Amino acid sequence: MKKRSWDKTLFFISLTLLVVGIFVFASAAIGLIEADTHSPLSLFFRQVLFGVGVGGVLFIAGLIIPFSFWQKTSGLFLGIAFLFLLLVFIPGIGIIAGGAARWVELGPLSFQPAEPFKFAFVMYLAAWLTSHKKDISTFRSGLIPFLIMAGIVSVFFILQPDIGTLFVILGASALLFFVGGGQAKHIALAGILGLVLLSALVIKEPYRLERIQVFLNPQGDIEDSGYQLHQALIAIGSGDVSGRGFGQSIQKFHYLPESVGDAVFAVMGEEFGFIGSTFLVALFLFFLWRSVYILNRVPNHFARLFGAGIVIMIVFQSFINIAAIIGIVPMTGIPLVFISQGGSSLAITLASIGILLHISKYAQVS
Repeated sequence: MKKRSWDKTLFFISLTLLVVGIFVFASAAIGLIEADTHSPLSLFFRQVLFGVGVGGVLFIAGLIIPFSFWQKTSGLFLGIAFLFLLLVFIPGIGIIAGGAARWVELGPLSFQPAEPFKFAFVMYLAAWLTSHKKDISTFRSGLIPFLIMAGIVSVFFILQPDIGTLFVILGASALLFFVGGGQAKHIALAGILGLVLLSALVIKEPYRLERIQVFLNPQGDIEDSGYQLHQALIAIGSGDVSGRGFGQSIQKFHYLPESVGDAVFAVMGEEFGFIGSTFLVALFLFFLWRSVYILNRVPNHFARLFGAGIVIMIVFQSFINIAAIIGIVPMTGIPLVFISQGGSSLAITLASIGILLHISKYAQVS
């Protein structure tokens, strides 16, 4: 394949998302500093030094490592990612917070294994779809193995539990399976099975049922189960058209839960208003459009699918987060890519962008 320079347009879109994310996170973090729940140094280290610093190194690695390397080692990376998922259940290593085991602590380093797992699973799925591309449209050799893989992944995340991340992984994987040649009727069947599983999980745990009830009736219990959504909507509404201004959010001080986490979009809506929020959504849509434009012109099947998996995971997760914060879908607790707190998430995202830009070198565009 003929190689050219990596796509500058996609690079600047990604860079803009990163810069916007750092500024919005910095503003949202002021609320936690004011409440004395986190030190400025700790927040800076995890998000900027680790997320951007380590992520920058991984970005460069992704930019220069041939995509054939990822195809050959996809099984190895998935196996390592599964081992990391197992670590969350080991006392002394796994961190239990809020009744969930989602973090691993190794000395001074703590991270969420779900982040590298999402990357590894998308990579493995792209490699599998490539090696079985003649059989993907069949029920026996296409759908059944895909459902088995999805079932194994589901067990790990149900045990944590982390249903929000599981929803993102399964939804993004189903889309990638379809892009890789899966039939629409098979995707529909998988979707029905997923809804049955989700319904069972919701019925099993009262707090999940409460999230559905809040979604259906946002004003039903604004003092308890509907508190976060209520405060998020207040923040977004008070931002009006142009916002209060950078750093001027009121809701992030003592009112809005998870202001640097899954509710960070509400802080952005309050400070930058409808214009700023629309700009962010437009950036993600522009990122999606440019990526699709590039990947449609990449001749290598694995590179095209791996790139598609990266894009689907980033955009799908981001839009689910935004939709939840404005009340379009039930609360999921998943972060907003590029912006929410999480050094490991940002580092993996930057690594993924590096790989995507490397793949763009092989796009046959004029």
